[in-house]
Amino acid sequence: MAIFLTKDSKIIVQGMTGSQGRKHTQRMLGAGSQIVGGVTPGKGGQTLDFEGVSVPVFGSVAESMALTGADVSVVFVPPRFAKAAVLEATDAGIELIVVITEGIPVQDTVVFCAHARTSSVGPRIIGPNCPGVISPGASNAGIIPADITGPGRIGLVSKSGTLTYQMMFELRDIGFSTCVGIGGDPVIGTTHIEALQSFENDPDTAAVVMIGEIGGDAEERAADYIKANITKPVIGYIAGFTAPEGKTMGHAGAIVSGSSGTAAAKKDALEAAGVQVGTTPSDTAELMREVMKSLS
Repeated sequence: MAIFLTKDSKIIVQGMTGSQGRKHTQRMLGAGSQIVGGVTPGKGGQTLDFEGVSVPVFGSVAESMALTGADVSVVFVPPRFAKAAVLEATDAGIELIVVITEGIPVQDTVVFCAHARTSSVGPRIIGPNCPGVISPGASNAGIIPADITGPGRIGLVSKSGTLTYQMMFELRDIGFSTCVGIGGDPVIGTTHIEALQSFENDPDTAAVVMIGEIGGDAEERAADYIKANITKPVIGYIAGFTAPEGKTMGHAGAIVSGSSGTAAAKKDALEAAGVQVGTTPSDTAELMREVMKSLS
């Protein structure tokens, strides 16, 4: 099994006719994903060829769903149009919306996340500013490389795209049920807590790696949730232990105020909840390797 994304997921790509949409549609198809269409307003009726596979382009999400049965959308729309694209997908009834676009104004994200939570369908939004979701061997929605790991029983939820890839590669011999890159913006559609809850409920996920970073209090809140609700082993890593004090870091969510949001504070909170926290990504992978040995 997997969370959020399975081999039966039917994916459309909003912005497929753009350069990034084309590039990553090809990569998703190569990973075995069911890409059933693209959506670009004004370009409905066209088709794009991807190494022998012809994918239709629709003028709207509603039209694509009616003709293909799509239930997942991956958004590669430029920042100024992203809010409208996510609102359209929500109103059309898409169940999972993966927003890859970075640089979306926070106010726009607040609007489309709030709309999704109050809509009748209530789609799950992953991102924005994220690498997407992959269930290795089954489906890939986003920009995560599909050839660096295989299917297995580890779940992964991460704020960082590159650290997602590194952890997948380091534990490639064990494999993953699903890897979820939730994004590093201050407002995101799916949190660590929601991903952890889904992994807890997935019978084929045995343990979870949670990657966080400095800034905000998401990891501290996740630690409280783990202590109260998660029975499976969780291994953690916090990016930013060596970040210089007072320096603004890359992700928009990586804002540290006083001692709140520091890597040390997050590590302490996670360890108090029974989570082993690695000092480096490789150390974190070794901790998970030991956990999986104990479960075998």
